[in-house]
Amino acid sequence: MYMIFAAVMFFRGFVDAGMLWLQQAMGADSPGYLSADHFQQIFTAHGDIMVFFVTMGFFFGLMNWIIPLMIGARDLAYPFLNSLGLWLTVAGGLLINFFFFIGGDFANTGWLAIAPYSELEFNPGVGVDYLIWSLQLSGLGSLLAGINFIATVIKKRTPGMTLLQLPLFVWTSIGGMLLVISAFPVITATTLLLWLDRSLGMHFFTTDFGGNQMMYFNFIWMWGHPEVYILVLPAFGMYSEIVSTFSRKPISGYVSMVWAAMTITFLSYLVWLHHFFTMGAGPAVNSFFGIVTMLIAIPSGVQVFNWTLTMYKGKVEFAPPMYWFFGFVVLFCIGGMAGVLHASPPADFQIHNTLFLVAHFHTMIIGIALFGVFAGVEYWFPKIFGFRLNERLGKMAFWLWLFGYFFSFIPLYILGFMGATRRLDHYASSTGWQPLYITSFIGFLIITAGIIVQIVQLTVSIRDRKKLRDRTGDPWNGRTLEWSTTSPPPFYNFAILPKMNSREEFWDMKQEGRQFSKDYHDVEVPRNTGMGVYISVLAFLMGFGIVWHIHWLAFAGLIGCIICTIIISFDEHREYLLPAAEVAKIEASHGTRS
Repeated sequence: MYMIFAAVMFFRGFVDAGMLWLQQAMGADSPGYLSADHFQQIFTAHGDIMVFFVTMGFFFGLMNWIIPLMIGARDLAYPFLNSLGLWLTVAGGLLINFFFFIGGDFANTGWLAIAPYSELEFNPGVGVDYLIWSLQLSGLGSLLAGINFIATVIKKRTPGMTLLQLPLFVWTSIGGMLLVISAFPVITATTLLLWLDRSLGMHFFTTDFGGNQMMYFNFIWMWGHPEVYILVLPAFGMYSEIVSTFSRKPISGYVSMVWAAMTITFLSYLVWLHHFFTMGAGPAVNSFFGIVTMLIAIPSGVQVFNWTLTMYKGKVEFAPPMYWFFGFVVLFCIGGMAGVLHASPPADFQIHNTLFLVAHFHTMIIGIALFGVFAGVEYWFPKIFGFRLNERLGKMAFWLWLFGYFFSFIPLYILGFMGATRRLDHYASSTGWQPLYITSFIGFLIITAGIIVQIVQLTVSIRDRKKLRDRTGDPWNGRTLEWSTTSPPPFYNFAILPKMNSREEFWDMKQEGRQFSKDYHDVEVPRNTGMGVYISVLAFLMGFGIVWHIHWLAFAGLIGCIICTIIISFDEHREYLLPAAEVAKIEASHGTRS
């Protein structure tokens, strides 16, 4: 459900991107087809949707499936919180799009709702309120998910599995979720203070009465830069699993990879100010944040070297997930070098607020996070659905995405050096920018072709699912525990929890010819409940009421959320026992691994 929702929002955000590129391609000595205000609203929505609802949605969906399987758990620690986190995210996604249905404009402030543009004086409509309350709802959902994943890894590991036996995808997910539970309260508080400015006449971030917009920049980027690594760290873990599997070797330097992930997690809190070097913080402050920003490149480089060493003298198989990995390495090097350039305050003074910055950010999010999502989906699809994706179409989609990226974003790097600022809806033809903007739009069309191929790939794979069926549970000859189950696994994941004696217990079992026990016992599984949906619907009504100042609706929604939370907290029968005989019957129908 997370991934279906993320796919729907991806379509919405991608259409926004196409509208922006087309406007800029047409914008030489012409107002184009979008008004300036409409253009600002579109790029604000594009940024928020792609970050909060697409990339995070895909990662949370994959984590839901894979983390319990990797650690030998039957489910997440708190299934109800998992449901509530999902539906709060959906409620936020609906609210950010609801102006389509009832009217009103969206925010035109940029995706971070930068003050003072987002204050009532400059934005008296409901657009900024839509943005604030959609982020409040989805942010709470993300926070609950982060707590749930960390609790699952700490408390639900299979017997014998130590922390230094966790797969690297689990480690990097822990890093990302530590950032979620510590950084998301910051954006929740910041946007709440902004709402108090707008609704109750307070002056936290205004331009008068003692307000301080610099405080807004500090708060929003204290969340904003850890957010980058919330999107990046899980992708690093996916690449580690993929490289190890398709090199037929254990990952090189496992312990150093763990330290690298945790170092990135820690350092990500110490770099936020490089986003506003130009705002006059002073040379001492700028120097500190510049140095720390350069330092964070070191653990990232450690991972690249370890992936390279893993492939060295390995039997590398060029399956579709590896294509996405190699594409990531190329884009990561480009985006990483651009990032280090931004870490130097004198250089940042020249390229700050230009399209160079836009190109760098998209290089990292597309090249690391989105390519990671595509690699992970290709890799774990047969485990989740029981059949593989068509490999020829998968490789074709990769090449279209890669070339589409180069056509789309390399011109933006060049435009940035030429002085083109971001958020520009038209310009003079004498600048010489239009050919590069047109080239960038052509890149969008190539990426669109890549997405169409991915849709065709899924359609063809579903049609040919009998031929592509995975009957072994281990289509890639994997090394971690998720491949020890059938494809797809039963709803309780493991009939008998595996016992860990080594970091790659499943691989060792295959090499030694050991078999799984069939001494089945009763299994405790969670009952279904719709309470997560009910609370999220009420939370949506509360947010909608606040946006439109319908006070009775907002109050009723809040009281309803509290009542439902109290009711579910007194429910002591949220699990039931699945009898051993039923487990044996399900295992037989799934074709138990031997």
